[in-house]
Amino acid sequence: MSNGPHAKLAELGLSLPEVVPPVASYVPAVQSGQHVYVSGQLPMAEGKLLATGKVGAGVSAEQAKDLAERCALNAMAAIDSLVGLENVVKIVKLTGFVASAPGFTGQPGVINGASDLFGAVFGEAGRHARSAVGVAELPLDAPVEVEVIVEVG
Repeated sequence: MSNGPHAKLAELGLSLPEVVPPVASYVPAVQSGQHVYVSGQLPMAEGKLLATGKVGAGVSAEQAKDLAERCALNAMAAIDSLVGLENVVKIVKLTGFVASAPGFTGQPGVINGASDLFGAVFGEAGRHARSAVGVAELPLDAPVEVEVIVEVG
């Protein structure tokens, strides 16, 4: 399938990583009916967190946007391992959490890193409802975390 999600990732110079193993008592993704619920994904690569700290103090908004993209890529790996990316009908909802320094209000721009990647890979089916939330702390001192709900067919 030359225009499928794997081909789109390749066009972007990206490939799916290994599924990030859970850091606690949960599974990376679970299917219920026509939906896949992806657990919160951290910006991990090769078993390591790519950055730590607060956005707006030590982690720039631009770096955090790139980290949010990595979270989305990790979410796609979880989806692919469970049902296959080619079975995604719609990215329904994305929730992004940004560990924010006091006064940082750019959470939407940070989470655009994830939203933009879903749009680039899935086109219209990648457009989704979304929340971008500033929080005091995230697991492992990660700057960003992304969770996703997708419809599959």
